Amino acid sequence: MLAITWQTCNDSEADLYRHFPSKSKMFEGLIEFIEETLFTRVSIILSEEPTAAKRCEKMLMLLLAFSERNPGISRILTGDALAGEAERLHLRMAQLYDRFETQLKQVLREAEVREGLRPVIPLAAAANLLLAAAEGRISQFVRSGFRRPPTDGWQQQWQLIIHGFFREAVSQPIHGHASSVIS
Repeated sequence: MLAITWQTCNDSEADLYRHFPSKSKMFEGLIEFIEETLFTRVSIILSEEPTAAKRCEKMLMLLLAFSERNPGISRILTGDALAGEAERLHLRMAQLYDRFETQLKQVLREAEVREGLRPVIPLAAAANLLLAAAEGRISQFVRSGFRRPPTDGWQQQWQLIIHGFFREAVSQPIHGHASSVIS
């Protein structure tokens, strides 16, 4: 429903306000739209990609590209658009990022079983590093007035991040699963 509303409003904030009884309800609806969009696509990535490195890469690129295509959403993702709004909206955004980070942790955890790989730093710190890199790019995009797209130069940065990110785990991968590290 919200996706249709978002499209028919041509991303106009004024048009969106007309569809919701309050600004707070509008933000709740937009956060729901962000969650639905991101996590539906994350599920697809997880079902299509065999390696942890590729899964993480695509999940982060999804977040960056989604942000780039939707500058107003980027302002919500950074909390900029939520300034002065109810604390529950800020908590909801924090939960969205926590859920995304948890998904990254799960991918990294599964890499040990499937590929015989683990991050060179503790799992939680590794997942946090990946998410922080993407969040930083989104913040720069908003701070630049949307002149610095979050995907610009990301492929080179991703290669730097992922190079040396994994090491062999003590356990062996399950036979029949992929074992490449760098995408």
